[in-house]
Amino acid sequence: MRVALGKLACSEIETHLGDDIPAGVRTALFHYARKLKAGRKPLAPPRFLADQAPQEPQVAFDLTVDPETEAMLEQEALRQRTTLSQLAAHTVLVYLAELEFLGVAPRAEAPQP
Repeated sequence: MRVALGKLACSEIETHLGDDIPAGVRTALFHYARKLKAGRKPLAPPRFLADQAPQEPQVAFDLTVDPETEAMLEQEALRQRTTLSQLAAHTVLVYLAELEFLGVAPRAEAPQP
């Protein structure tokens, strides 16, 4: 699946999850998929964003997830009337907001020499 993220999402992934942005996205997608599998209705992407022109992403890459997760996310994207890429970006922001809500501290930075 193709994933495109803006500056905020990239920065917050690096702050909370580390420098491996694809790994952070994968974590967020699996978290979202677990909610779907458990029957919990996840937070939908805001409708007002559908009317806005897409912004230039800071990073875009192809991400491979297991077929079951990808199929589940594709179904959810159809249900939400969005693209898989837009759902992935939304999923990252929701996951980061949940970390913030739970008080998960950002990763400690390495001491500077």
